[in-house]
Amino acid sequence: MKGRFITLLFFLTFLLVMNCYAQNKNTEKTVMKRYLVERSFPEGLNIPMDEKGCRIVQGVISINTNAHVTWIQSYVSEDKKKTFCIYEAPSPEAIRKAAKENNTPVDKITEINVLNPYFFTNK
Repeated sequence: MKGRFITLLFFLTFLLVMNCYAQNKNTEKTVMKRYLVERSFPEGLNIPMDEKGCRIVQGVISINTNAHVTWIQSYVSEDKKKTFCIYEAPSPEAIRKAAKENNTPVDKITEINVLNPYFFTNK
């Protein structure tokens, strides 16, 4: 059951990405920047680790796709009251638009660059 759930989640994510690619194939290229989005959840962030949680996350991904926003990864504090999320998006405004449609808070958005330690060790 768990294996099927993960396979379904991967397949749905793949379909959403391919749909976004197909829609944007003939449009002007947009430069995607990377952002750190800080959020506060006073009551705690509680996404169940089951099919309901999968539906919640897929809904977020779908709305993000409509705003040309890609959720890369999130870090959640131990008390689940703060999240630090990595996104790729054309602008902070696109992230705010997607967050509003997803009913998720945004405390702060910081444009970031990736620093890979392996870049320095492979010389």
